[in-house]
Amino acid sequence: MSTTHSTAKIVDDEDLPLFEASGGDWSQIAEEAARLGEERIVVNMGPQHPSTHGVLRLMLEIDGETVTEARAGIGYLHTGIEKNMEFRTWTQGVTFCTRMDYVAPLFQEAAYCLAVEKLLGITDDIPERASVIRVLMMELNRITSHLVCLATGGNELGATTIMTVGFTAREEILRIFELISGLRMNHAYIRPGGVAQDLPPGAVQATRDALVNVKHYLAQLEELMLANPILHLRTKGVGYLGLSGCMGLGITGPVLRSAGLPYDVRKTDPYCGYETYDFDVPTATDADSWARIVLRMEEIHQSVRIVEQALDRLDKNAGPVMVEDKKIAWPAQLAIGTDGMGNSLDHIREIMGTSMESLIHHFKLVTEGFRVPAGQVFQTVEHPRGELGVHLVSDGGTRPYRAHFRDPSFNNLQATSIMCEGGQVADVVVAVASLDPVLGGVDR
Repeated sequence: MSTTHSTAKIVDDEDLPLFEASGGDWSQIAEEAARLGEERIVVNMGPQHPSTHGVLRLMLEIDGETVTEARAGIGYLHTGIEKNMEFRTWTQGVTFCTRMDYVAPLFQEAAYCLAVEKLLGITDDIPERASVIRVLMMELNRITSHLVCLATGGNELGATTIMTVGFTAREEILRIFELISGLRMNHAYIRPGGVAQDLPPGAVQATRDALVNVKHYLAQLEELMLANPILHLRTKGVGYLGLSGCMGLGITGPVLRSAGLPYDVRKTDPYCGYETYDFDVPTATDADSWARIVLRMEEIHQSVRIVEQALDRLDKNAGPVMVEDKKIAWPAQLAIGTDGMGNSLDHIREIMGTSMESLIHHFKLVTEGFRVPAGQVFQTVEHPRGELGVHLVSDGGTRPYRAHFRDPSFNNLQATSIMCEGGQVADVVVAVASLDPVLGGVDR
């Protein structure tokens, strides 16, 4: 933390005020303080503060321990992902957008691929098994994302045990992700037309076994958090943001539902067959940090319900996981062999030994990519932090003309000042943790 003081004095010979300020970019704040003729203390929280969920910078003006003004500074994690996607094929774009919100990568993949499929006009051609696998992976990812929120939130309040239990539970699902996609995060597993490969043998049972352990750890988290009087005192009535504030700022997800509105894209505008799953949308009315903790725990239980239904469907459905159109579908059936991830041996034998046409098609599809008809589309999904939107524009080529994402954390961060001003400095940590921002998605 650092403090800045501003001073102002009158230069007699010119009869003009001379402002002196320290702190570089605090000059404007110091200038205003001098104009008002009063001293202000500004605390710089971040951009490397542990409570900021990445590289978020908070500029807090304080009066004693009370926050009188709060400003959020973003952009420290800007990677140019959206611009880079304009120089890669439609399939390669998945590898970029999965790295935006690194805590919930599968939702970016799903939203992007659903948008590409809309442009291609193949939404109804996606195999049922591929859609079920997408739902399975997204709901498992929702559980891991909420666990990170609860675990880091507890740690920021000084409860290290909450963090260790939460991350231990998350590990159970990350092992499933690694089994299915080969990676713990940034999977690039959901592809335009379906998914990269089918579930490996034993994946369904391994997921069922992992869920048993996740439920066990979740019960521990509930005992550690919901029955903790200190947590009650630190979170109840803190970070209040009512329904009118959420609506005015375009805030969605658990923050909006904690204010009483049951808005969930899975219900209002279903995708991937969500309308066929049985689950509830939990809400609260307290609109504070405590309500968001309880809400996320209940959302984990609902995601477990969806995952169990998806696993039952996968046991009964052994269909393909990629569209049949070979002009779009990746020509290889990927398999996990002794050398790790790669093309199936049967496909390699065909393109290298028996069919020159197949080899040429494989080469052009992988290097050049498929063409997408000119047009634009907007697709939304229910991300763990709210409504995630993707706007894609195609000029008829093999690469996106424009790709832009509406990340929920970006909108949610607008509430920082409303939630923090008038509260204590220590409550800023609680309020920001209850928003659960991930700066990789904010800055992109």
